[in-house]
Amino acid sequence: MYLTHLECPRCARKHDAGRPQNLCTCGSPLLARYDLDAVAGVVTPERFPLRPADLWRYRELLPVADPGLVATLGEGWTPMLRAPAYGAEIGIPDLIVKDEGLTPTGSFKARGAAVGVSRARELGVERIAMPTNGNAGAAWATYAARAGMGATVVMPLDAPTICRRECVAAGADLRLVDGLISDAGLHVQQLVAESGGKIFDAGTLREPYRLEGKKTMGYEIVEQLGWQVPDVIIYPTGGGVGLIGIHKALQELQELGWISDRLPRLVAVQSTGCAPIVRAFAAGESRAEPWADAHTVAFGITVPAPLGDELILAALRATAGTALAVDDAEILADLRGFAAREGLLLCPEGAACLTAARHLRAGGWIRAGERVVVLNTGAGVKYPETVDVTGVPVLSA
Repeated sequence: MYLTHLECPRCARKHDAGRPQNLCTCGSPLLARYDLDAVAGVVTPERFPLRPADLWRYRELLPVADPGLVATLGEGWTPMLRAPAYGAEIGIPDLIVKDEGLTPTGSFKARGAAVGVSRARELGVERIAMPTNGNAGAAWATYAARAGMGATVVMPLDAPTICRRECVAAGADLRLVDGLISDAGLHVQQLVAESGGKIFDAGTLREPYRLEGKKTMGYEIVEQLGWQVPDVIIYPTGGGVGLIGIHKALQELQELGWISDRLPRLVAVQSTGCAPIVRAFAAGESRAEPWADAHTVAFGITVPAPLGDELILAALRATAGTALAVDDAEILADLRGFAAREGLLLCPEGAACLTAARHLRAGGWIRAGERVVVLNTGAGVKYPETVDVTGVPVLSA
């Protein structure tokens, strides 16, 4: 394993990667660091096509030392689907959707769960607890079961019903809160504090290894494009781990010398009903203030106070990116429009990225001829309520 230590991006303090860690003493999330010179000496891009088509093909850049402790269901290596009809309609002929809906638990959260659970198992953790808007809890419950670990999952009462069913099926201790993910987070913190060290807090960015699983989306995008970077990557942003992870992956690929100095412009997409990152970005702030009365049909991005706000905003500015909030009505319209033209039912968070792409192209921020990658972070079938079927004729038998 080439993991060397954990590092705080805020105060630069180094932490021991050989034991379970949560936040830095300054309150910042920690980032995993590797001996990239050593990695470059043992593997080259030409080797990856000879390996299995899952995220563990990048094992030298992941934090699990013992392959026997890897909890996997075949996650990763999701397709990059071209969308010529819809792309031409909105003025982006080279529009590509990376479809994370095909992961084992139906969302990109499986990546973070696979790596996070595997590393926690390696470090001796026996039970994890986490707040979730739905899909992350389902994924971590599933992978915890796969690893023989216990899991307590706390989610808002309004989270997608299928996610709570997934948690129960996986044997997790599921608890529902009549509130937002921030309220669920307070419950988890109390539970962990009262456990006497028997429960590990695996909440978003409160441990460093979920991010390592999510970053593999960045590796895959580059490898699937022939070790070339696109011009723009558009990502639905709640907790922001995926966007932070993609940026981290791109930085590591640069340091390895596997891509050029040019990075894609990253775009954080939020809903007008919950847009703390968009507001902070527009104001030139380095931190985001909590969003009051958060609500959106794209439930996965209903995060009023993301812990990784500094890292999200830094990634956007480092890549000359931007942040955009889109309206729920447009999200649902683009979800239907894309499915009708391309045959793929997106999750509402993925559809929000299409809405953002359309607006950014119309305003000239996305230029003619640019290659744009949109992340569809989950399977549309997990959100059946997004498609209204009232008024469909019923035929007599």
